[in-house]
Amino acid sequence: MSPSKAVLTASDLDRFRGLQASLSETWPYMTTRRVGDTPRTLIVINSMNMELPAHMYPVVPAYEERFLFLMLAAVKNPGTRVIYVTSQPILPRLVDYYMSLMPGSRPPGVDERVELVSAGDGSARPLIDKILERPLLIQRLKKLATASPFRVIFPFNTTEKEVLLGNLLDTPVYGPDPTLASLGSKSGSRQVFAEAGIPYPDGVEGVFTHGDVIAALEKLRVTNPSLREAMVKLDDLAGGLGNAVVWLEGVGSESDLRRRVENLEVEDNAVGAEEFLAALARRGGIVEERIEGDDFRSPSVQMRASPFHQVEVLSTHDQVLGGATGQTFLGCRFPADPGYGVQIAELGTRVGQVLADKGVIGRFGIDFVVVRRDEGWQPYAIEINLRNGGTTHPMLTLSALTDGEFDPLTNTFPVEGGQRFYVATDHLEDESYRTLTTDDVLDRTGDHRLSWSEETKTGVALHLVSAVAVAGRLGITAVGTSAEDADRRYQRAGQVIAELAGTGL
Repeated sequence: MSPSKAVLTASDLDRFRGLQASLSETWPYMTTRRVGDTPRTLIVINSMNMELPAHMYPVVPAYEERFLFLMLAAVKNPGTRVIYVTSQPILPRLVDYYMSLMPGSRPPGVDERVELVSAGDGSARPLIDKILERPLLIQRLKKLATASPFRVIFPFNTTEKEVLLGNLLDTPVYGPDPTLASLGSKSGSRQVFAEAGIPYPDGVEGVFTHGDVIAALEKLRVTNPSLREAMVKLDDLAGGLGNAVVWLEGVGSESDLRRRVENLEVEDNAVGAEEFLAALARRGGIVEERIEGDDFRSPSVQMRASPFHQVEVLSTHDQVLGGATGQTFLGCRFPADPGYGVQIAELGTRVGQVLADKGVIGRFGIDFVVVRRDEGWQPYAIEINLRNGGTTHPMLTLSALTDGEFDPLTNTFPVEGGQRFYVATDHLEDESYRTLTTDDVLDRTGDHRLSWSEETKTGVALHLVSAVAVAGRLGITAVGTSAEDADRRYQRAGQVIAELAGTGL
């Protein structure tokens, strides 16, 4: 999926920025969970408007549904309306499932406060494209949206196309100006880290050609002659799939180095070295040292910047990685290890303040790697993601289900009766799961191993359930009273799906 870019005029940008300025007034009603009956409207358009590998196409419709838990805002707050837009209609049982996560019966009028809107288009293109090409659909959305004075589009990421839709709907977008997108590229991230004065790997930005890669590697080897591995990263591909490793051990000459580059190992095993280098030539990227250590982790910090240039730490996570070279995001554990959780939150705040001062608004994440040294954990910032990501929805789900809030000063999530932890994944998967349907999975949500308890504020919340038949995959967030408890609940939930897939006829 290679989305095309929209061409924005100066007038388009002026209009967008005028709407974004209105977020100053709207902000308190959009970012506070306890808004009571204050009228507000959330227009959820979870369009993955970015380049994706082909194997992701079948699960894109399920990813569009990943923020369905935002409907719970309409359950809790009588003034809140949620307009949820997808490519194809959402299975009614899936809506019922999310509503069932809240205690008691549906409050009066809640169904009128949740509008499910479909483009009726299952093609392998970003949702935003399908909306923009349908004038009557846009008219419908505008009519629904403008009923509330406080409204916002909640996107996956903010591109030129979200700008156009925001203008058409007369509605601000909960995200940064797309002219700031380079700050979230791999090259731009390194420049922001330098400005923030925090540690990040040695490397070179603005790399395009085969020769650029070789020159960058030679520079790194001068600085660190014992360097064994280096990373080549495409500037604009997320989730680790735009990364490749060059193995440097035993390199004795420039010709050796050239051959290593020609045979670099790409994280996306569907892409060969030649194809990866061709993509680098088109899109640019970076070369940097690969941080190594016997005790190595990949945590992240999630943040939010306000129109007032204020920065808030929303969560820390330890990312669960896999794939060919161990760089593909598979899931996360919350919160990050206490040995470095507070430290990366502090470093993330410094980065976030640089971004906020440059005008970034909305949610973003900062990825780190940390290694244990003699003096303790040493963090290195490696990437900024100016968008929602894999750690966004489990954190928002926990907040919606518990009314708790993350405390960055203690790296904890306190609720009545203690703290909460979770393990979450988008990759509970097995080929045998393709035999299941969404209904099959939802039939089993009454199993105590796959259910949520309002009384204890522990249990399991599902997502990506629509991907089970097409990709043998679904997602879960398992919440417990300790890291160990969350892990046990995660394992038991996985057992339910495995048992279900093994039942047969």
